[in-house]
Amino acid sequence: MVQSEDLLVRKRFLDLSCLANRKDIVTFSTFLNLNELNLFYQSVPELETAYQLSGGYEFAERQMVAFIPDALYYDYVFPIVCLHFYPVHPKFAEELSHRDILGALMNLGIERSRIGDIKLDGQDYYIFCEESISDYVMQSLTQIRHTAVTGICMEAGAYHFEQKYEQIEGIISSVRLDNIVALLLKLSRDKSAMLIRSQKVFINGKAAASNSCLCREGDVISIRGFGKYIYEGCSGETRKGRMKVSLKKYI
Repeated sequence: MVQSEDLLVRKRFLDLSCLANRKDIVTFSTFLNLNELNLFYQSVPELETAYQLSGGYEFAERQMVAFIPDALYYDYVFPIVCLHFYPVHPKFAEELSHRDILGALMNLGIERSRIGDIKLDGQDYYIFCEESISDYVMQSLTQIRHTAVTGICMEAGAYHFEQKYEQIEGIISSVRLDNIVALLLKLSRDKSAMLIRSQKVFINGKAAASNSCLCREGDVISIRGFGKYIYEGCSGETRKGRMKVSLKKYI
């Protein structure tokens, strides 16, 4: 069942690429999650067009793909908008979470694939979504939990996000992926290897092929359900020949 769903997702990418090439227009996917992005990268060799990805800002996790034909004769922009919501009465507002905001959007009958990242900054809530549903979201999202909210549609490129990190350091026997995952999640190597075999660990957007693959400086490691990390590299060895490594966790 899962394999057939994956095949349908990959076929959709090929269809969008074919359509873009046939009509000389840019076509767009919906917002893709980690698994769908991995399937997209697997499909790249079969595409008939070039491509570009964007989630509306530099560090976006959920991304949309633009399929770009060789004979493109016009400028294009991704159909992504950023909606800025905030409490009507800040003094009485609840402390809202990502889950609260996503739940309110799902209650409006919106498909998850039409919503990109959701970012929180105190009492400011930023929702990236498809341009075609932005008016509906603006008109319909008036309350999140018990907090009345209102919002504005931001100008393109107006959202600036400063990514914050948590520093992680540790000592491992080698830079094999299972060692890195074990360090990050404080798991045994066997359990970290199980996560990798279950295709829940991604390196630079692609599902890790093996628990024994070696991490390279600058690799972005995403672990579904646990977060995203940057492997910064090895800073030296202990007297017993073990490696001192550092990573940064996206927060």
